[in-house]
Amino acid sequence: MQRLYDFLRRHPTWFDGFWAVVLFGLTCVSLTNINRAPDHHGSLPVGLAVSVVLSLVVALRRRMPETMLLVAVAMGLAQLILDEEPLVADFALLVIIYTVAADGARWASRAGLIGGLCAGTLAQIRWPAAEANPLGNVAVALFQTVPFALAWVLGDSLRTRRAYLAQLEERAARLEKEREAQSKVAVAAERARIARELHDVVAHNVSVMVVQADGAAYVLDTAPDQAKKALETISGTGRQALAEMRRLLGVLRTGEHTEAGEYVPQPDVEQIDELVEQCRSSGLPVDFKVEGTPRPLPSGVELTAYRIVQEALTNTRKHGGPNAGASVRLVYFDDGLGLLVEDDGKGAPHELYEEGGADGRGHGLIGMRERVGMVGGTLDAGPRPGGGFRISALLPLKPAH
Repeated sequence: MQRLYDFLRRHPTWFDGFWAVVLFGLTCVSLTNINRAPDHHGSLPVGLAVSVVLSLVVALRRRMPETMLLVAVAMGLAQLILDEEPLVADFALLVIIYTVAADGARWASRAGLIGGLCAGTLAQIRWPAAEANPLGNVAVALFQTVPFALAWVLGDSLRTRRAYLAQLEERAARLEKEREAQSKVAVAAERARIARELHDVVAHNVSVMVVQADGAAYVLDTAPDQAKKALETISGTGRQALAEMRRLLGVLRTGEHTEAGEYVPQPDVEQIDELVEQCRSSGLPVDFKVEGTPRPLPSGVELTAYRIVQEALTNTRKHGGPNAGASVRLVYFDDGLGLLVEDDGKGAPHELYEEGGADGRGHGLIGMRERVGMVGGTLDAGPRPGGGFRISALLPLKPAH
């Protein structure tokens, strides 16, 4: 049965043709009996011709619904003109009205409704019941109109349901595309975030290692203890860089389940003190002060503050010159965190900072602005009067809407 059902769905014309043959056969049997009645209106040849055409209407209704509606209307008018009483084949009128209401053009649907509402009345006027009074003929006409109205209502309901389902499918497809687009945006944002993290890790820690290595090479023969201390700093900085890079690269892994705590936590404001000490040990004098009452901050704000200070000190080390010094101020406000990082070095052109460093390959101030923008803050950066560079940021506790 399922195969038969699938076959009929794939070949609807065959299905309609089968019922057209059945309808024509029933009409032939009916005509044979009716023509024997002495009060019958019509002739057998006309009835057979009308039945053949109406059967074709049923067979071709899905292929050419509008055309078949016009043909059915023509056959109905021919019956009225030729005085051919209603036949079993007139059931095709119900079928074609249902079809144009469900699948036909709008004009055909409206025409089918009008024709169906008029068919019962016209038939009753043309062939009134001899034994019925005028009120009875009106009642019969109304009763004959009901099947045509129901056929149109069923077809129009099917059209509405199909349109509703199509709208749901279109909405589901649109939502799926939007989800894919949002996923791509999220992936791009995550890649940018990881790129910024890698830049911060590599730029800061590698610059510290380079400075310490240069210092160790310089004092290796004259001050072995200082060289040893510098090598220890290089070792510790390298391990820290490897740990942070391992954590970041772990984010890129797919299909792997890692245990909680395998990666190093994101840096926070409390670790700025360690960052400053690391810079001091590498030979960069840093004055660090905290104003206000320290308190827990959102993780995004803490990470942003740490990375801004890290990037600023890295730029001071790279561009400030041998005798540069820096100062870091953290100010806790009621509604946010303020950052001020200044240096008194010779500095580098502002364009290099915007491009991300002297090599033009990093993120620099662009990365800082992206980080600050993600938490809804503001950033002001530029050369100081008299030399040096200043970076000022305000990070709100609640993102701006």
